[in-house]
Amino acid sequence: MSPSSERPSAWFTWHAGVIGPQTRVLDLACGRGRHALAAGSLGAAVVAVDSDEERLSAGRRAGRGLSIEWVCADLQTFPLEPGGFHVVMAFNYLDRARMPDIRGAVKPGGFLLCETFLAAQREHGWGPTSDDHLLKPGELLRLVEPFEIILAREALDFVGGRPMAVASVLAQRTRE
Repeated sequence: MSPSSERPSAWFTWHAGVIGPQTRVLDLACGRGRHALAAGSLGAAVVAVDSDEERLSAGRRAGRGLSIEWVCADLQTFPLEPGGFHVVMAFNYLDRARMPDIRGAVKPGGFLLCETFLAAQREHGWGPTSDDHLLKPGELLRLVEPFEIILAREALDFVGGRPMAVASVLAQRTRE
């Protein structure tokens, strides 16, 4: 894996100010934990969930000494604690059916930090190809409703020199 793919995304870095010491963070589909590790290094208590034990093991090794709980679980059935997290992160992960549960895991006043592929990603020859894993234009904004959109974008980004068509959002839960 190239070093650039191990760094957190630019979207995470730009919005890392919502994470600090004592922040409780959930990282869904964490993979090797690049975002969980970054949040943990900011002093957050992180729950990092993925279905791939091999990737989680790599994250565990890299995150020794950080407050990260690594959980191997089926993301479709993993119980999400209602109002349990200051920040819920989902990068390169999309489960439309679970969005109500994902939003519900955010504490009132907390944040949802998401970035995943747009359908336009197919044109770049890598990444997901199934409609189940690709967003339509404007769809991410609808999926995070009724949260308040702090900042959102649909953009062509470059990761490790490869083009990546993404939708990104930082949204806040403003209601009980």
